[in-house]
Amino acid sequence: MPGATDDRAAVRALLARDADALVVAERDGTLAGSLIAGWDGWRGAFYRLAVVPSQRRLGIATALVREGERRLRARGVRRLAVIVVGDEPHAIEFWTAMGYERQRQRTRFVSAL
Repeated sequence: MPGATDDRAAVRALLARDADALVVAERDGTLAGSLIAGWDGWRGAFYRLAVVPSQRRLGIATALVREGERRLRARGVRRLAVIVVGDEPHAIEFWTAMGYERQRQRTRFVSAL
């Protein structure tokens, strides 16, 4: 689901600040998927995992997550957080299968600046 920061300017700003945070997957020279693997110095976080629909069920999302974990671990990250849209059962199933634990006692608050 697109959000307030899903535009070219935001991607350019990410690349200018931390180009290693953007993890991309290609198949046959074409973009197949992407993930943002960020670290604020306290906790690592994954944002915007996406795989092109025609490229799904090929292990691309798993490879993106494992590469994101590798990059963050190399930077010293010890804990990761992932935000998943609650009414996306396939996303919840994916992260559960990846070994991530759903925290039921947390509620997220946001504000568009």
